[in-house]
Amino acid sequence: MEPSARVILEPPQASSPPAENGLRRSMGARHLVMIAMGGVIGSGLFLSSGYTISQAGPLGAVIAYLIGSFVVYLVMTCLGELAIAYPVSGAFHIYAARSIGPATGFATAWLYWLCWAVAIGSEFTASGLLMRRWFPDIDVWVWCIIFAALLFGLNAISSKFFGESEFWFAIIKVAAIIALIVLGGAALFGFHPLSSGGDHPFLFENFNTSGGLFPNGFTGVLVTALAVFYAFSGSELIGVAAGETSDPATNIPKAMRSTVIRLLIFFVGAIAVIAATVPFEQTGLDESPFVTVFSSIGIPYAADIMNFVIITALLSAGNSGLFSCARMLYSLADEGHAPRKLKKLTRRGIPLVALSVSMLGGLASLISSVVAPETVYLVLVSVAGFAVVGVWMSITASHFFHRRAFVRNGGNVAELPYRAPFFPLVPILAFSLCLISLIGIAFDPNQIAALYFGIPFVGACYAFFYFKYGRKSRASEKA
Repeated sequence: MEPSARVILEPPQASSPPAENGLRRSMGARHLVMIAMGGVIGSGLFLSSGYTISQAGPLGAVIAYLIGSFVVYLVMTCLGELAIAYPVSGAFHIYAARSIGPATGFATAWLYWLCWAVAIGSEFTASGLLMRRWFPDIDVWVWCIIFAALLFGLNAISSKFFGESEFWFAIIKVAAIIALIVLGGAALFGFHPLSSGGDHPFLFENFNTSGGLFPNGFTGVLVTALAVFYAFSGSELIGVAAGETSDPATNIPKAMRSTVIRLLIFFVGAIAVIAATVPFEQTGLDESPFVTVFSSIGIPYAADIMNFVIITALLSAGNSGLFSCARMLYSLADEGHAPRKLKKLTRRGIPLVALSVSMLGGLASLISSVVAPETVYLVLVSVAGFAVVGVWMSITASHFFHRRAFVRNGGNVAELPYRAPFFPLVPILAFSLCLISLIGIAFDPNQIAALYFGIPFVGACYAFFYFKYGRKSRASEKA
């Protein structure tokens, strides 16, 4: 590990450097956008959005997702500048290691790996459960193995093939969201030829007739805003794929802007249509609000269609998560902080050993969810939720220290291919909002377990690093 000032201070080059250590730079801007979209758009929108509306109310849910979109924008601007400065695969911990310190980079890497490893297991489980709608006699674990083999194959062929598969996975989800916004929006204007339309609300009258705009007070908005932050996790995958992107200086900012705009339109637009269509008392976790809206406007086979879309959404998120896990382990090994075997690449430039270990981690999470759902799995899920915001905080803090060191040592900000605006306001504001969300968890009995397990986990990462690598890192810095 070399957190040298030289790396921080050199202005990023607009041209694409050669792929480091054999990873192929084969993905373009559209692949980056769909990888990020695939990681973000999942059960958090298709399933859990009903719970958000039930707690925050119609307008409150829209406000909560607007806040989440704003935080994503702040984090992504910081990420864009860092990803061009350090266009390496699995780059989150590189940002932190070279801008803050190697121990912080180490903790960030393992937090993010564990977050997605847990998500992979949970997504396999949820997909298997949904398949029982059509195949009730087949055990869930059978589908989990089938889906695991499918995603492993997509990731093992090549990074371009992975990006291409994720592109089409995400297309299905995006099409469902656009259909909801267009058809649901048209119904709100009185155009619903497939249904009787007798009880269908007009425009935003549902905001006033379903218990008020904030049925649980503004506190409901604050509580759900914490969950909304987690719903937007995955947007940072652009940084993970930076090392396998052609022309990072051009494609990363382009993908970042496209991702933020699309998430704002898709998430806020979908929530607005759902909240205006379905009374908040009728929303929850028992049915996808997408199914409720499509059924209300007379879409035939709405439940079956959305069941397919949600399974696709879960597999898409798992596909992005497996990619992220493998690259994070590869990057750790490349820095000397994980076994060297994890660096081994195939002829196509795929870190197959790291990919296999990550898949085993996901299957271990799956097993724990069945064997010990109230102990081991609860710990893993809590740490995963804590990790998302923790990684965002690491990104914003890394950007703050990176830019400050760059300017202090004579760097010209005007020469940067991309620079986050309004420095230092953006990283400070983003870090503060993320920190507030973690503090707020202490007041939510449903989420406080994340602090109980997340904080000790981070402390253990720091302790292990200093015990295992501390002397070597200090010697490297002196050298």
